[in-house]
Order: sequence, then structure tokens, then C-alpha cells
Amino acid sequence: MLILISPAKTVDFETPARISRCSQPEFVSDTQVLVKQLQRLSAPELASLMKISDKLGKLNASRYQTWQPKSDRINAKQALLAFQGDVYQGMNVDRFEAEDFDFAQEHLRILSGLYGVLRPLDLIQPYRLEMGTKLAHSKLQDLSVNTLYEFWQNKLAQGINRQLEKLESKTIVNLASNEYFQAVKPKLLTGNIITPVFKDWKNDQYKIISFYAKKARGMMAAYIIKHRLENIEAIQDFSEAGYSYSAEMSQDHNLVFLR
Repeated sequence: MLILISPAKTVDFETPARISRCSQPEFVSDTQVLVKQLQRLSAPELASLMKISDKLGKLNASRYQTWQPKSDRINAKQALLAFQGDVYQGMNVDRFEAEDFDFAQEHLRILSGLYGVLRPLDLIQPYRLEMGTKLAHSKLQDLSVNTLYEFWQNKLAQGINRQLEKLESKTIVNLASNEYFQAVKPKLLTGNIITPVFKDWKNDQYKIISFYAKKARGMMAAYIIKHRLENIEAIQDFSEAGYSYSAEMSQDHNLVFLR
């Protein structure tokens, strides 16, 4: 099976990487196209485009201006170790062994607005570019698209399908956000899509609470990786942090876990 997750806004490029093994992103030439276009924007223009603060606009403008054509272990870091959001906290990669990274490299993919699709050990440079970012700016007309969804077209689905074929698998475990998963164009995927849903009891009902759900998605990804799971039935045994599978509330391709 192949696991899909989203990237994170929070990153850590200061802490030294725990492992030396690394790889290069598949769509690096496309990334360079985006970077060259974004380098045209001033810090205020970038802040406006991304709907972020002036401070973050300056930070990311600086990141793009100092972007290096080739990523190495000096100017970049493995994606799975660089991202630090709720999903990644739930994964707790500090507890990963070498074999876990090996399995993740084949069975986990991180969707990215700038890089398209990343393997866990692909080197990335510091950036911020949400998949939902609108690219409607006069200085970005050379892109000939208004959204990153249009920019990536069918490439993300094609990359995922190639990996499914390599794994001889027909199962995709979707642990990504809607913003990122729709960029994949799910109808083009050759695998069966399974989406785990995590709900917590609050105000006399079960509901999705974003903070907890994100961490649970990370825990689920780590659970699959550490247990080397290859079939859907085994996912139903997930019981991390007090969650348990609900056959009654699950339907079609949505597996519901309650706490």
C-alpha cells in the first residue's frame, strides 16, 4: 500500500538530520520553474499572494532569492525530518529505525505545492507554498496557469501510479488534507483509495477535531510503517492514543476511528 500525507507549514532546518541517507525529488525541474517565477515577486507581493504576514513574506522572499539549483545536505534536509507540523509530531520520526525509513521511502509520499510529490528522504530547501495558493499575479503570467492544481496537471497522479505499479499494490491510504489530495486528481489514480477518519467525543457527539485528527493521521502513518502493513484489514487494528475502529460508522472507503 501507498500512504499519502500533506506537508507542514512549520519546518526545522536547524537540527542536524539523524540520518545521512537522502534522495532527490522526482519533479525537481518543475520546482525550478516555480522558484524562478516566485523570485520575481517582492516580499510584500509574496505576502499578498500567499496571504501571510509581512514578516513571513520577507522570510520566504529571502528563501526564494537564495535558492540553490542543486539540493545537498548543506542547504537542504530530508523532507520527513524537515516538516514539523501536527501530522509529523504524530508520526514521531525520532523513534524511527533505519528499517522504518527504508519502508517509508517506498510506501510513503508527501504531497507538496512546490515539489509535487516527495519521498521521505528527498532533500528539500526551506520554503512555503500552499497547494491552494492562487497564482494570479502579473509577474507570474509566464506560468500560464492561475493555480498550482493547474500547474501540476496530471503529474502527481502519474507519479503515484508509477509507485503503485512498482509496489504491485492497488491500495492508497489517504491521510492528506482535502487541499492537497484534490491536487492528485483522485479519479486518475489506479489504486483503491482508503481514507481513515478520526473522531473524538465532544459535546455529546463524535466529531472531527482538526488538531487531534492531524496528529492521528500521523500516528496512523507511523503505525503502517512500523508494522509493515500491506492490507486494509490490518489497519483496523489501529488503537494508538485511545482510538478504536468503528465498523458501524465506517462506510465505503472511509474507515472511522473513534475516541
